[in-house]
Amino acid sequence: MHKGPLQQPAVGIDFGTTNSSVAIVTGDATVELASFPTRTGSTASSRSVLYLEQVKKAGGAKQILSRTGPAAIQGYLDAEDKGRLIQSLKSYLPSRTLTGTEVFGRRYTLEELISRMLGDLRARAEQQFGSPIRHATVGRPVRFVGAENEDDDAYAVTRLREAFMQAGFEHVDFEMEPIGAAYSYESALDHDELILIGDFGGGTSDFSLLNVGPGVRKRGRTSQDLLGNSGVGLAGDAFDARIVRKLVSPALGSESYARSLNKTLPAVPAWIYANLERWHYLSFLRTRNVHEILRSAKMRALEPEKIEALIALIEEDLGYQLHQAVQRVKFELSQADEAQFHFRDGSLDLRIAVTRSEFESWIAEELASIEQCVDSLLASTGVAARDVNRVFLTGGTSLVPAVRRIFTSRFGDSRIQTGNEFTSVARGLALRAQESLIITA
Repeated sequence: MHKGPLQQPAVGIDFGTTNSSVAIVTGDATVELASFPTRTGSTASSRSVLYLEQVKKAGGAKQILSRTGPAAIQGYLDAEDKGRLIQSLKSYLPSRTLTGTEVFGRRYTLEELISRMLGDLRARAEQQFGSPIRHATVGRPVRFVGAENEDDDAYAVTRLREAFMQAGFEHVDFEMEPIGAAYSYESALDHDELILIGDFGGGTSDFSLLNVGPGVRKRGRTSQDLLGNSGVGLAGDAFDARIVRKLVSPALGSESYARSLNKTLPAVPAWIYANLERWHYLSFLRTRNVHEILRSAKMRALEPEKIEALIALIEEDLGYQLHQAVQRVKFELSQADEAQFHFRDGSLDLRIAVTRSEFESWIAEELASIEQCVDSLLASTGVAARDVNRVFLTGGTSLVPAVRRIFTSRFGDSRIQTGNEFTSVARGLALRAQESLIITA
């Protein structure tokens, strides 16, 4: 904790599709991260989730309560009568058609829902650091998920700014997330470099080419130091969805058939399996209509045991547990050539062998999009791969070997560096905020 309250602390906030973190430059010029309590300890990376639940007050009146981050997930898992768990709200910011949603009979705007998460991030940081937080430098992707043009990106930024204002902030400056990662990397440099930053989030993969180092800071940064940005609206969540589609859903009957009037047809509608690919959608399937569809499908199915497993997954609401199992096997495939997907919870027990080569074939399309994005950045800036001094990769997806090969094949293994996969951006944004305070002082 810093040794004295700052009048206007230098704060960086990385509000991510999947995870969020907050960093502050303390009185002795070091960077500290806010920590968020969990049942087993604490974490510097809070899940970007919101849990709304309806509770009865004294006298029988009902009240809607909200929890965010680790507390939201724990509340959701503990509840017998599940409330509404909402995730990936950031990915809807460019959408002009999604203005909000109704929960327990009350209408919430998208900005209001996001502000609940941002408000809790701010409150936790204020409690830990003992200083009011009303100003921050906030990360944004090069291209928001779903944004088709610059107007969509600008619209997303406007909505995100409004969410911050509703969360009690008075002023926010936006900075590209890969620039935040660059500031984090630069803090340990004793010489100038031309670097390529790759920032892999849950929903976006962003890249920047820029000059950094003590010499750049001393002479003063200019717009020419940032040679270019590029981004693509896919990353870790897309990889997870492929694992579910290719590995898990077949074990739950997605490729199974049923008898119908002397014909064989798919046993279960494809849209049900599409909801499995984003774990927080699973609760939407707990309806009478879906229940009846699946019970009927089981009676006609050629592989009824797979439909029964699907029914168990939905009725026992095991979406979060399924997501955790997917994350584990993805991590294991980053360490070994083969692994076993193991999901055992409630009455469900799945064990499926998978190889790294299979996984890489499933994500081939996404890998090609990332490759094209990197190559287009080099081409548009006129920078040859051999002239890049260092490549700094951050974000959980940067650990996937097939992703790393995109960069080793172009820049060589010796120039690749990774670190602080979930907190680099927040650290760098805090340093960026400090730089801005010094310039304006």
